[in-house]
Amino acid sequence: MDLIYLVTPVLTWLAVGPIKFLINSARQRRWAFDLIGNGGFPSNHSSVVTSMATVIAIQEGMREPAFGVAVTLAFIVMIDANSLRQHVGRHAAGLNRLSGEDPTHILLRERMGHTLVEICGGIATGIGMGFAITSLFAQL
Repeated sequence: MDLIYLVTPVLTWLAVGPIKFLINSARQRRWAFDLIGNGGFPSNHSSVVTSMATVIAIQEGMREPAFGVAVTLAFIVMIDANSLRQHVGRHAAGLNRLSGEDPTHILLRERMGHTLVEICGGIATGIGMGFAITSLFAQL
């Protein structure tokens, strides 16, 4: 196995996490440690699957079955991030409101899914990371 297929998702995940943290911190005008996790700009999941699809397209070509599988997986991940996880967040918000002042209720995280802008940011970041990692490996 070519190491690029293992390194790409790891490096993309490691690069996007701090980017998201810094963007969230700038938006909040404070260190946003409480916003680490699902949701936010850019989408980690969209970045990772897009970076892999990009590397497969560059390394093997867009006519290969592996590219089709990667694009299919990317669509599934992005649809899940946009719709399902946003619904989970809305349910969490409703449950938090229903709990009122109940001291035994642990507040549920309400920010779960991604907007289309956050997903598009993840796509752009993933494509950029895919090209950057491919260029890096070509020089080694």
